[in-house]
Amino acid sequence: MQKLSDRDLVDRAKGGDTSAFGLLVRRHQTRIFRLAVHLLRDRAEAEDVTQETFIRAYRALERFDGRSEPYTWFYRIAVNLSLNMIRSRKTQRVAGDTDDPRLDAIIHSSRGGTSPLDDPGGQAGRRQMYEALCAGIDELSETLRTTLIVVCIDGRSHEEAAQVLGAPEGTIAWRVHEARRKLKQFMEARGFDLEGDGT
Repeated sequence: MQKLSDRDLVDRAKGGDTSAFGLLVRRHQTRIFRLAVHLLRDRAEAEDVTQETFIRAYRALERFDGRSEPYTWFYRIAVNLSLNMIRSRKTQRVAGDTDDPRLDAIIHSSRGGTSPLDDPGGQAGRRQMYEALCAGIDELSETLRTTLIVVCIDGRSHEEAAQVLGAPEGTIAWRVHEARRKLKQFMEARGFDLEGDGT
């Protein structure tokens, strides 16, 4: 049997096939959870956001017009729910996983594509660097932080991020550049040389 596309599954779910929507959830829940964890830095909140994302998507199935891929629709819902949760917090939490190798993507130089963490001698400082990096990400504006996470950590293209975040691709590219620039300054002020050249 041919594997059904996400759009096929949405069409079937609109027709009342709940198992089709269940398959969509299984396909995308890990991605949505990972995105929420990086935005919220709290696993319990990320689980709540993931569950609520699919509940809201299911309730709004009839309004899904197919102009974007279903997964970008799920991403948009998850980003909005995560940002609402962050805004509703009375105190900022400093929790979550800081030893995630995907964070390497943020500190890779756009010029050389290498990280000081590629050096085996640098492995000992990995956790310390990640903790500083997470603190730096938390210091970014909501817009820069969200764009950086969607593109650099979650690996979405500029085109996909533009659909998810509702901004032109050029704006997405500028936000990523600006977020990396600010992170580099933040890290250098704390003694981390992200270019790995010892300067």
